[in-house]
Amino acid sequence: MNFEMAAEMLPFENATVLTSDDCAVINSTYTTGRRGVAGTVIVEKCVGSLAETGANLQACKALGDKVNNRTASMGVALTSCTVPAAGRPTFDINDNELEMGVGIHGEPGRKREPMREADAIVSDLVASIIEDLTARNVKVAEQNEGLLLINGFGATPLMELYLLYNTAAKLFNQHGIQIIRSLVGNYTTALDMAGASVTLCLLDDEIKQHWDSPVQTASLRWER
Repeated sequence: MNFEMAAEMLPFENATVLTSDDCAVINSTYTTGRRGVAGTVIVEKCVGSLAETGANLQACKALGDKVNNRTASMGVALTSCTVPAAGRPTFDINDNELEMGVGIHGEPGRKREPMREADAIVSDLVASIIEDLTARNVKVAEQNEGLLLINGFGATPLMELYLLYNTAAKLFNQHGIQIIRSLVGNYTTALDMAGASVTLCLLDDEIKQHWDSPVQTASLRWER
């Protein structure tokens, strides 16, 4: 609603790109349609790069839609988060449990499971991503380059995020996808939640060009 109100207030032409990379849920009590999660970082970086070249609005929208269609994410949480206005966890979870498919605003996931080793958890996340991209008619078997984003939810040590990256990269490689670009850290958090998400974006020359273009922000900063 807030995004729609902001668009209506703009005094110039605008276009909407909906990020929908979260493959955990389509519709639930907590969301209408698919959610945009960490894949938003990739969409915004690429569209911002194209916009800086002076491309028109429709070209920027087309690129945003393409990046979104080639991106999928799946997250897991070991704890809930505490929204300051509420002052309490958004859901309860035991120390020996994990929540698969959580949202970045503290929404519960699509299923709860007993705690397992990290490699087994990542295997399920990767399988969900491959399944989702395939269901969207993205020919995963024909892709050979990917961008892998391991996103912390706020309370996961960086060392653990790199462990998740190592396993996820190997698993995607088994599907014929070589990880040639990566990002590991806290980019789309759920405040103080312990957990992380895995995001894969299947690259083509255009997406790779705009991801690689120079950027100078607080969280992303590199030259060509």
